[in-house]
Formats: sequence, structure tokens, C-alpha cells
Amino acid sequence: MLPNTVERVHKPAMARRHWIFAADPRQYHWDTLFVKNKEMWRGAGTRPATLRQVRQVRRGDRVLCYHSAPERAMYAIAEVSREPYPDPLDPSGRSLTIDLRAIQRLPRPIPLEELKKAPELRKLKFLKNVRVTVSPLTEAEYAAILKLAGIVAQIGIPLP
Repeated sequence: MLPNTVERVHKPAMARRHWIFAADPRQYHWDTLFVKNKEMWRGAGTRPATLRQVRQVRRGDRVLCYHSAPERAMYAIAEVSREPYPDPLDPSGRSLTIDLRAIQRLPRPIPLEELKKAPELRKLKFLKNVRVTVSPLTEAEYAAILKLAGIVAQIGIPLP
């Protein structure tokens, strides 16, 4: 290496992760994201387990948007457009927020009962405790949920 030169190190690209973000539609309806197209999502709360999950979320990750009670259905797809940062509206400084960008509403909402009946989703962490607001998904679980909604991968066209 020559003196006064900087060696460039290329980091391998991280694989896109997949998540379920849950919101009570009476407090935050996912349609708000689609009206604004980009939104600061503040629904994670301050539970330590949830904050551990939120800290793992990265820009470019895909999010399946779930409406909790009374609807209890998977509703839409979003993309993380900014990594987690302290919630500017939380004076305690404990909450984190994530910026999301709307991608698309699912062709049909998938009710919780249908998710529970799908054999390929039997190990889905979210289904063991639907009260969580942030839950990771494997790539196979993400594809299975999209398939239930009517979105199927095609050769040369990646899943949204």
C-alpha cells in the first residue's frame, strides 16, 4: 500500500430482514402510512424485549403491517427508510421510532385465524404471542404470508 493512501474495505451487503409491526388500528391505522407515503412509526413502546428487536431493524428491511384487535389481520407491506432513533416526542428518551415508507396494501387482509392455520407458519414467533408489537420473520415465513395474501414470487421478479 502506498503511503498517504486509504485502503478501502468493502463490507458485504447485509441481507434484508423481515419484520411484523403490529398497531392498534384505533390508535394508528396503517392507512395513515399510505396517505402520507412516509411516516415516523412510534408504535414500538418501551418494553425491553421490544426495544431489543427494534434495535436490530435496518434501513431497507421489509415490514408486514398487522392490525391488532379488533381487526386482527395482516394488512400491508412497508419498508424501513431510516434506522431506529430516539423518539423526539418522548421526554424520557426511552422510546425508539422508525421511519417507514409505504410499499403496498396486501391484495386481501389475512386474518389471524388464517395465519394460525398455515402449516408453514407454525413456528412463527408472532403467533405465539400476538401482543408483541415488533416480531422478526424468516424469509420463508415472509414469502408464505405474501402467498396467503395472493402475492407469489415469479422468476426474475423479487417479492415486494
